[in-house]
Amino acid sequence: MKRATWLLVVGLLLIGLAVPGCSQSSGNLTVATDATWPPFEFVNTDTKAIEGFDIDVMNAIAKETGLDIEFVNVAWDPLLTGMAQGTYDMAISSITITEDRKKDMLFSDPYFAAGQIVVVPVGETAITGPGNLAGMVGAQIGTTGAFEIEKIPAATLKTYDDIGFAFQDLMNGQTAAVVCDNPVALGYVKENPTKLKTVGDVFTDEFYGIAVAKRNEGLLDDLNKAIAKLEANGTFDSIADKWLK
Repeated sequence: MKRATWLLVVGLLLIGLAVPGCSQSSGNLTVATDATWPPFEFVNTDTKAIEGFDIDVMNAIAKETGLDIEFVNVAWDPLLTGMAQGTYDMAISSITITEDRKKDMLFSDPYFAAGQIVVVPVGETAITGPGNLAGMVGAQIGTTGAFEIEKIPAATLKTYDDIGFAFQDLMNGQTAAVVCDNPVALGYVKENPTKLKTVGDVFTDEFYGIAVAKRNEGLLDDLNKAIAKLEANGTFDSIADKWLK
């Protein structure tokens, strides 16, 4: 092989390796998720498989579009950084669509409406909602719940990599409250009805979207078409019945 031709081939291979959002493992599209957020994404303690509402949604979309996907369990902050750097093709992880995040990644049309709510111990009477939230308040790091706590002068934010640890501290009397997405909060209250309760109303309007690495507009278009179809034919409603009722 002539030297010039060899250099051209090597150059093309290097370019291919550097393309953002391309999975290098098996040809599948990588889908990042932080599987610490039940019932949306979590690791089944028996099977060790990643399960949840978001996982079923993504699998349904993959089936509809004919995409081969591979889930990657990654912590929240590295997930957002990885999406910004093009390490992963997509991410589905109860990700609220925000203007700041849009600077680093693309977002699908919304597939779920959520909002923040305050959770306190059952015996708490002074905290009745975000308006009088005070003391040490837990939230998962980098989430909209954490951002909302930072806006409240009387509250001191304590962050966690795993929202489950925030609720453990709350039940152990280490914090005054937890702020997180309403469906997740209700799940923990349901599991611990003698220890936890929600107070006040949902106080933000938020929408989850599937994050897509930049410059993948074609993939984004496919996702949006699938979301519209699965919402129309009742597939998303069936998934919600399975995980959220």
